[in-house]
Amino acid sequence: MMTFETSSSSLQSMATTTTGFLFFSFTFLFTMFSFLIFISRSMKPWCNCPTCRSYLSMSWTKNFSNLCDWYTHLLQNSPTGTIHVHVLGNTITSNRDNVEHILKTRFDNYPKGKPFSTVLGDLLGRGIFNVDGGSWKFQRKMASLELGSVAIRSYALETVMDEIQTRLIPLMAASSETVTANNSGLDLQDILRRFSFDIICKFSFGLDPGCLLPSLPVSNLADAFDLASKLSAERAMNASPMIWKLKRFFKIGSEKRLIEAITVVNDLANEIIKQRREMGFATRKDLLSRFMGSVNDDDKYLKDIVVSFLLAGRDTVTSGLTGFFNLLSKNPKVEELIREEVNRVLGPVQDNLATFEQMRQMHYLNAAVHESLRLFPPVQFDSKYAEKDDVLPDGTVVKKGSRVTYHPYAMGRMENIWGPDCLEFKPERWLKDGVFVQECPFKYPVFQAGPRVCLGKDLALMNMKSVAAALVPRFDVRVVGPNQELRFAPGLTATLRGGMPVKVYEKGY
Repeated sequence: MMTFETSSSSLQSMATTTTGFLFFSFTFLFTMFSFLIFISRSMKPWCNCPTCRSYLSMSWTKNFSNLCDWYTHLLQNSPTGTIHVHVLGNTITSNRDNVEHILKTRFDNYPKGKPFSTVLGDLLGRGIFNVDGGSWKFQRKMASLELGSVAIRSYALETVMDEIQTRLIPLMAASSETVTANNSGLDLQDILRRFSFDIICKFSFGLDPGCLLPSLPVSNLADAFDLASKLSAERAMNASPMIWKLKRFFKIGSEKRLIEAITVVNDLANEIIKQRREMGFATRKDLLSRFMGSVNDDDKYLKDIVVSFLLAGRDTVTSGLTGFFNLLSKNPKVEELIREEVNRVLGPVQDNLATFEQMRQMHYLNAAVHESLRLFPPVQFDSKYAEKDDVLPDGTVVKKGSRVTYHPYAMGRMENIWGPDCLEFKPERWLKDGVFVQECPFKYPVFQAGPRVCLGKDLALMNMKSVAAALVPRFDVRVVGPNQELRFAPGLTATLRGGMPVKVYEKGY
């Protein structure tokens, strides 16, 4: 009897094992079959056009350091300013008429789209940068009301000026003394990232992470957010979304690291929300407290809004300022003209930093900031997905569900848009009789354009001009290193590989 029962148990165990093995094998084979079907229908690996061949083989890297520069080269040589990367199902354009069509005329036909939301969904969730329709309209309406108020703008300026005066200027002065003592410098990109992170946390959450304190402490939230942004952006660079989705399913490689980084970001964001609830939010000035009055019963939604604030307020300003100081280092005449204007408006001995009204008088500084963003936009390209079949103004046919990308980085380098001197850093192109004149947003879509134009544009420009007006009269900032060619790392915003090493020299008054 015992022998029969043992044999029966063994047979059942073998049957279970066999069934499990067959199920796993079937699942694996079905997944691989689905993957091959996707390849055959979507990736078109048989496409042998020069662009796709160069993209897949990475042969473009022989002549270009950055993917954005290769795309720029292709767009410059396209009769219409539009190219197709078939293996990505992506139409890329630098044609300003196409940009206006996508961002304004047929705005309803070009939402962010599900593919984009899927790529960034794990990080941004239902935040404003990752949604369409009602959710986007709701968040935009709230953000528009808050960011447009005099009170919030005054609070933002106060926050920026305090960080400049108490941390940024003393740190730059200390670096200048270090250069004099032992000829060492600092990574300005890292310093600006820390500065921007402190600002956005104070302004958005009423929280001071102290990243720019003299000891330059490590921030777990900042580091995890950096990694999560980088790995999320790398998803979009895969020839097929199936690649990263399989890695995520099996929790391996970059997707495992992404899951870990996002967990850190989410935990800390949730902690911020929890602390704000405990402290009370009805009388506080920060953006999160204001949003909590309208979204008081959905902490996951609030968490997504928190993460979107981080993306909007930190990386874009860091990227913009890094490009600005890189260009100033190579263009001392522009630097001197900015210095003269700031000293004329504020006075040669600057005990106080610039007010809103004083910054409005700095037309050349405003022109220089806009010119630097033309050449080095923080968001180098932006993609939409067509809801229906369409035809762009240049005759390009767009199929339903396909990806359409406009490319501000390339547009800033187009002779047919900016003239034969388009590669020059020339603030004068923004001035008429010494007064700053804004360009058409579809010619200059650095802040997007149309219904989805950036709500934080004025605050971002205020932040950049405040830093420039504070540092340029006081310091000479010079990029150092044997190779000063800019190399960008993968990311949601333009970030330099290896940072931007500089030496700082304090000027006497």
